[in-house]
Amino acid sequence: MADARLRAIALRDSFVTAGAQIVEPPILQPAETLLDLYGEDIRGRAYITSDALRGEQMLRPDFTVPVVQMHMAHGADPARYTYAGEVFRRQEHDPDRASEYMQVGYEVFDRTDPAAADAEVFALVSGSLAHLNVRAATGDIGILMAAVAGLETSDARKAALLRHVWRPRRFRALLDRFSGRAPVPETRAALLAKSVAITAPMIGKRSLSEINARVTALRDDAAVAPISAREIDAIEALLAVNDAVPNALKKLRALARDLPAIGSAVDRLEARSSAMAARGVEVDTLGFEAGYGRTSMEYYDGFVFGFYAVQHPDLPAVSSGGRYDALTRRLGDGAEIPAVGAVLRPGIIVELEGAQ
Repeated sequence: MADARLRAIALRDSFVTAGAQIVEPPILQPAETLLDLYGEDIRGRAYITSDALRGEQMLRPDFTVPVVQMHMAHGADPARYTYAGEVFRRQEHDPDRASEYMQVGYEVFDRTDPAAADAEVFALVSGSLAHLNVRAATGDIGILMAAVAGLETSDARKAALLRHVWRPRRFRALLDRFSGRAPVPETRAALLAKSVAITAPMIGKRSLSEINARVTALRDDAAVAPISAREIDAIEALLAVNDAVPNALKKLRALARDLPAIGSAVDRLEARSSAMAARGVEVDTLGFEAGYGRTSMEYYDGFVFGFYAVQHPDLPAVSSGGRYDALTRRLGDGAEIPAVGAVLRPGIIVELEGAQ
């Protein structure tokens, strides 16, 4: 841990040189905010305790949320921040993974040129890892979100799909159901086929009015026409895009004929690629996966990236990051600012340096 701490401080200082201000969010964070963002699922991944005055508290699982809260409360515009310290994650299924480790980050809040800010963060992290044998993976969750938002279906169906963008299996199941490719479950079909009188005592958390509203919503959904095969095929083709950035751009431009709503998001990818190239990133060989980040980057809504040890695929990402504009809106009481950032794991960096 001592070597990782020294490496963390060195990385943080390099980010100060790049223009960032040091911030030190408290280790104990209000659990309510994080539970509201991630749902109850986060209880299985975080350490939670209770305080008589402050209520439920959580050992910080990352720095990004408290940094966003701090910035939205009284930060300058634009602003760049860096930090270094411990984060805490429960590891119930893999005892070999650390539950406490050092994390270093660099966050940019700047509405001037989002593409340039994306390139700045990626290039800075890439330069910090240039001495290691790592590979970069990039994606853009915003393209898939734009595709879903543009589907010719009900707002309720689009909202359901957008809620599960980060849960690929659930997302796939919803696509199958909304397209008519999966049969309606027998229990739901029976419920929709007749009126149901509830005579049992109400002992659960849902009220009778909430239950009736849910049944009404299910019946309204059953009356919606299936999403067309053309749109479903285009979504599947979109998720299958996995190529070097220039080729990925060509494929996405072609898909925009069937998914015109992705046009602006693809434009942003192209602008980002140009900004990266201007910073010396080899975009011609940089990989782009349209589905990248969907299982581990829940608050990102645009550009996402990660760096991985080539010779140690069993290790977690050495670094990961991306754009989280929507998070600033959720934590800013309606205010928002384009934001992008990244975290690095100095413990893994030290381990890889020792193996070289």
